[in-house]
Amino acid sequence: MILDIEVLPRPTGTPEERYAHVEAAIAVIQRSGLHFEVHALGTTVEGDPDLIWELARRIHDATLVAGAESVVTIAKFQQSRLSDPPTMASLTAKFR
Repeated sequence: MILDIEVLPRPTGTPEERYAHVEAAIAVIQRSGLHFEVHALGTTVEGDPDLIWELARRIHDATLVAGAESVVTIAKFQQSRLSDPPTMASLTAKFR
């Protein structure tokens, strides 16, 4: 499964660390052990569906635990029953 996720915490961070609440969400992804790529407006993660669904919740919650007053999370999930499903690499190889 592929997850493309963006968190929009309010505020995004603290006066000392402008994106602290966003970075808390990215830290959860980094600790997951799953393959991921951080982009300017979100992060793409690839892995087992059960792990991805659970991770999406932890990403969302991490911003609140970090101190955000509120958060909107935008997520897209891609899953395939094909024997050779699309991967992050296969979907982006042409453009790299």
